[in-house]
Amino acid sequence: METINRAADELRMVRILPDYTEMATGSVLICCGRTKVICTASVQEGVPGFLRGKGKGWLTAEYAMLPGSTPQRKARDGVKKDGRGVEIQRLIGRSLRAACDLTRLGERTVYIDCDVIQADGGTRTASITGAFVALCIAVDRLMAEGALADSPIIRQVAAVSAGVIDDVCTLDLEYAQDSRAQVDMNIVMTRDGKGQLGFVEVQGTGEGRCYTRAELDRLLALGEKGCLELMQAQLDALGSRAEVICKKPKLVLASNNFGKLRELKQLLGDRFDVRSMREMGVEMDVEENGETFEENALIKAKALMDVVNCATLADDSGLCVDQLGGRPGVHSARYCGVHGDDEANNQLLLKELADKPAPHKAHYGAAVALCRPGREPVTVYGRCDGEIIGEYRGEGGFGYDPLFLSDDLGVTFAEADAEAKNGVSHRARAIAKLIDVLEGEA
Repeated sequence: METINRAADELRMVRILPDYTEMATGSVLICCGRTKVICTASVQEGVPGFLRGKGKGWLTAEYAMLPGSTPQRKARDGVKKDGRGVEIQRLIGRSLRAACDLTRLGERTVYIDCDVIQADGGTRTASITGAFVALCIAVDRLMAEGALADSPIIRQVAAVSAGVIDDVCTLDLEYAQDSRAQVDMNIVMTRDGKGQLGFVEVQGTGEGRCYTRAELDRLLALGEKGCLELMQAQLDALGSRAEVICKKPKLVLASNNFGKLRELKQLLGDRFDVRSMREMGVEMDVEENGETFEENALIKAKALMDVVNCATLADDSGLCVDQLGGRPGVHSARYCGVHGDDEANNQLLLKELADKPAPHKAHYGAAVALCRPGREPVTVYGRCDGEIIGEYRGEGGFGYDPLFLSDDLGVTFAEADAEAKNGVSHRARAIAKLIDVLEGEA
């Protein structure tokens, strides 16, 4: 019997050699003990028919053991692959798709090819671990070329085998162990940007006998230990290219307003890399011809998304007075006929309310629209209630703020300091609703 010179909880020696071939977009050679697999990631424009027109990409995998990979020559796969190979390539595809947000890939297909050139156990798990590195290299290259705005890789993924050998739970089985294992298990795990671990798949089989709950727990613990060590080996192999893993997606604000940008960075900075249009080199004016705040926000966000090919956010807001049937509404900034003339807008508002009994109930409303490639838009609405008074009060704010008496603050928005106003503002409340929606997606 062949002697195994390592502890039961010890991985075989792992080597991951990046850029192993020159033609594929990403490639590695991974060696786990004597098992050696060439993993490549190739990218092509277009997606399968069931995804066309949906704005998202696809990832699929193929796996093969080459004829000289085993002591007894293995026949080369023909048109019809053997059942084991089909099952393994499906596992590889599932595992890597679990690591990706394919909406960020655009309508492209990533083909993962894993070719075993030497087999000594654990070929499927080595393929998954190596293929992830090849995928990261490919994504890094596409981003450097400007083909991708955001990295689709939202989790790290690695895989390892474990089993029970002579009643001992053992990590990373080589062929001499696997061929006589009482229990055989393959474990695929992910790790997200917050360090949270998850399982993609656990394949556990009692080959020689059933296994106990205690053995299952021990095998899973060994699998977690092994996957974490393999994840570190992946990062070491990638170097700076590991930055594509869990990289915050860009969110472009349909505005160059510094105040809005700063506020959004504070509120959404953990989820997005928030940019202004100027930072993205975009100059555009979009006709806001919607009849509601929601329609206008969506018009702007969609138009910008079509230009920058990443997530965009736009808002539209204004004052709605009950006694005026919701006016000025979407025309708030140009109520008097001239855009941005605050004094003329306020005077017209007071004139229209002069013959109406107080109180003049009103609210500031804000719609925020988030558009992301390959996803349905998200639109939320926030409001803060108050009333319009007949005289100017306060020196701060802008627009209708000197006339808007806030129900929450008991003063006009022009009298309130910026922190108090932002705490109850219609935009802040809309953003809070948006964050709730995003939390629900996680």
